Amino acid sequence: MCKGLATLPATCLKSAKDIKHKISFLLQKPEPQTADQKQTKEKTANAAAAKRVPSASEVEKWKESFSHVMSSETGRTVFTSFLQSEFSKENMDFWVACENYKKTDPAKFATRAKKIYQQFVEADAPNEVNLDAATREETRQNVENPCPSCFNEAQKMIYTLMEKDSYRRFLNSKLIKDLCQTQRSATEEKKGKKNCVNRRELTDGA
Repeated sequence: MCKGLATLPATCLKSAKDIKHKISFLLQKPEPQTADQKQTKEKTANAAAAKRVPSASEVEKWKESFSHVMSSETGRTVFTSFLQSEFSKENMDFWVACENYKKTDPAKFATRAKKIYQQFVEADAPNEVNLDAATREETRQNVENPCPSCFNEAQKMIYTLMEKDSYRRFLNSKLIKDLCQTQRSATEEKKGKKNCVNRRELTDGA
């Protein structure tokens, strides 16, 4: 057997070694595939949420106040889509992370607080939110002794930023106009069907 391998050209042996090396490499690193699967699941979940068309009354409530948007799961989903179009989705992600943090098991406060701080708060964080220096420093100190309220000031600042800045543009955005148009079309279609039924009933009665 060994003698047979020895008689093979060097290029064949090299190719065989390369293939073996590539197979070993792929077996040792399955993470990219796992990450891709996770991203696919997240995209599927987001797409499913996005397909939930809000009612006319919901959209009208969103136009009344920002608090109505934030208190509605569908409202947050739609508003997040708008933020993403403005490249400021990190604001909502941070706000949601803070809300979830308050519900965290106290035993996990330290780990979770550090993760949120590193992801959103510290300078040059991957998803850094727009905080002033004083709030950023206060949050850093709070994270050293984490408690349920250690992100309160930073979260409040980002909420206000979204309300005073992004929300105003959201109300005038094509996204909201399209939703309103969709609702108007749906209402007109329902009215049309109702009128047809009424006319049919009158005709049958005659």
